[in-house]
Amino acid sequence: MVLAPDGGAKTPELLGAFGRAVESLGGRYVTAEDVGMSEADMITISGSTKYVSGLPVAAGNAGGDPGPFTAMGVYLGVRAAARRALGSDDMRGVRVAIQGVGSVGGGLARLLAKDGAVLTLADVNEARAEALASELGATTTDPRSVLTLDADIVSPNALGAVLDEATIAALRCRAVAGGANNQLATAADGARLQDRGILYAPDYVINAGGIINVALEYLGQGDRAEVEARIARIPDRLVQVWDESEASGKPHSDVADAIARRLIGRG
Repeated sequence: MVLAPDGGAKTPELLGAFGRAVESLGGRYVTAEDVGMSEADMITISGSTKYVSGLPVAAGNAGGDPGPFTAMGVYLGVRAAARRALGSDDMRGVRVAIQGVGSVGGGLARLLAKDGAVLTLADVNEARAEALASELGATTTDPRSVLTLDADIVSPNALGAVLDEATIAALRCRAVAGGANNQLATAADGARLQDRGILYAPDYVINAGGIINVALEYLGQGDRAEVEARIARIPDRLVQVWDESEASGKPHSDVADAIARRLIGRG
C-alpha cells in the first residue's frame, strides 16, 4: 500500500521508495495495480524493482491494467449468482445495486447494462456515479445505503469490511456478489450471511480475473486468450463453493477457504 500525502499526489520519489521496499523482500511479494494505482505508476515502480506486474503489454499478451479483467470475472460471477439465487439466466430486469464504480465496478455496470439489468450505482465520487448513471440509464444513491436497497443482488466493488453485523442484518437482497477485497468485516460475518439465506460469492473467487491476468504476465505463461479462458472458469469455481456449502452446511466463505487450502496442499 502506498499512502499518498494530502492531495493524493504520488511523486516519483514516493513510488521509487515503494519499489525499493518491494525489492528488499526478494520476491516474497510482487506488486501490481489496485485502488488508485495505474500502469504509469507501475512503470515508475519498475525502475526500483523487478517484482512488479501490470505493466503495459502488446496487444494479445497477458498483462497490463488488471481492472477490466477483474470486471469481466465479477460480471460472470454476478450472472452465476443470478442463476443460483434467482433461477434465471436472463439478467433483464434483475435489480443490481453496485457500490463503487471505478475501474471494476464501472466495467461491471457497463456489462450488466448491456444485458438489461436494472442498476443502482453509488460511489464516494458522486460526479462519477452520476455520469455513469446518465450513460447507462441507471439511478444513483449514496455509498452506504446502496447496500441496504431492495435489490436482487448487491455488488460491493469499493473497499473492504462493508459486510458486518449491522449491514448484513439490513440487507434486502438474495445474493452478494462483488469485486471488493475483504468484504467480510469478521470471520463470523460469513455465517451471518448464511443464517439469513443470502448467497455469497467469496471475494477472492469472484474477483480473481485481475490476478489471473497479472500473474500470467509476471510468470510469462500464456497470452490474453489463456487469461480469458481461465476467467471463464470463475463461475464453475463459485458453483463448487456453493455446492459444497449446501452439502456441508458450512458458510460459503468457510468453504472457499477450505478449497483454497486444498489447492495449495494445506487442507
